[in-house]
Amino acid sequence: MEIDAAALAAAFGGGLFGAAVGTLPAFIFTGLLVLAGVAAAASGGGTDILTHAAFGPVFGPHISFGGGAAATAYAYKRGLLETGRDISIPLMGLNRTDVLLVGGAFGLIGYLLNALWQAVGLGPKTDTIALTVVVSAMIARLAFGNSTLIGKSFTPNEAFHWVRHQERPAQAAAIGLGVGLLSAYMAGVLGVERGGGVLGFGIAAATLVFAQFGLKAPVTHHIALPAATAAIASGNLYVGALFGIVGAFAAEAFSRIVHMHGDTHVDPPAAGIAAATLLARLIWPL
Repeated sequence: MEIDAAALAAAFGGGLFGAAVGTLPAFIFTGLLVLAGVAAAASGGGTDILTHAAFGPVFGPHISFGGGAAATAYAYKRGLLETGRDISIPLMGLNRTDVLLVGGAFGLIGYLLNALWQAVGLGPKTDTIALTVVVSAMIARLAFGNSTLIGKSFTPNEAFHWVRHQERPAQAAAIGLGVGLLSAYMAGVLGVERGGGVLGFGIAAATLVFAQFGLKAPVTHHIALPAATAAIASGNLYVGALFGIVGAFAAEAFSRIVHMHGDTHVDPPAAGIAAATLLARLIWPL
């Protein structure tokens, strides 16, 4: 397993900064960088922004989002926050260096976990960044939470919903279909080399700025990315849309089994991406 020392150092910084600005705001920046990276790739500028910034040790979700989520759980453990589940809070305002350092440490953990998955050959089988986000959050829950990984009941606790306005099956299917079609279409038009595979993901992540401000916006990056992946692999727009629905329901299932019953954030969209991508790559191996 090759470790890039400079990238490892950057991952510490990325995790720390993710904690400072807040978990969800950091992910919104990921979306903005994806959009910038796609624009560069589509205009012939290459994929360096996508590889090294949006999905690398700067704002890769396994770095900045993972660091922010873990630091939020730690702050909750220390009694600095009322919940470890609210990922919208910038933690710089707590004025606690230890909280920021935990974010940096989990940035390192995210980098190393993703490198490990790649080294053992999981790269062609699933989305290792999404897998890392889930595993990192599980580590944080075990370290800092007061709940187990899986709650005592599969009935959603009324106090703990993930995205209440899209959890009904009809809502999940509808948004899965709509966003799946959009993302699959863009993937087919642009192709991989011009960033089509992640354009829908970038749009979905960037639109979470509305959720950050308390609006009931949809959460859809777990729909957009599997849809694009399946559309490119199969060459079929409607298969891509189907995988958008798969991603929607996979995230909802994970939310009900793991996320809803805990006191820290274990990301349902990342689980949905990992599961739906695994299914797509079982059908169409790389």
